Amino acid sequence: MKGRVAIKRIYEPPSRDDGCRVLVDRLWPRGVGRDAAALDLWLRDIAPSPELRKWFGHDPARFKAFRDRYRKELEEKDEAVAELRGLIRKGKVTLLYAARDELHNHARVLADYIERQE
Repeated sequence: MKGRVAIKRIYEPPSRDDGCRVLVDRLWPRGVGRDAAALDLWLRDIAPSPELRKWFGHDPARFKAFRDRYRKELEEKDEAVAELRGLIRKGKVTLLYAARDELHNHARVLADYIERQE
């Protein structure tokens, strides 16, 4: 599946190269209209739990621990993970997220988790 999963901030304009556009945040991103988002799917259930998201607080110093905790949560989200895998098998998928930090965010952890599973 390498190369079939991309990661992009939802604030970046949609592209034909995106393939299937999947929002992987639990909350709707501020300032983004539903039409402008050009989503194919909003997969809320695959996002980190509210408790984990609040604990992380986008603090890069907590990212390694966040990554480990989020991976454990993903192990219990069979249905959402299976749905995402099914989309990836059909073609390219772009995971969309709203966080400002492009290196320390859950979409990166999710993409890595999915790619390691295949």
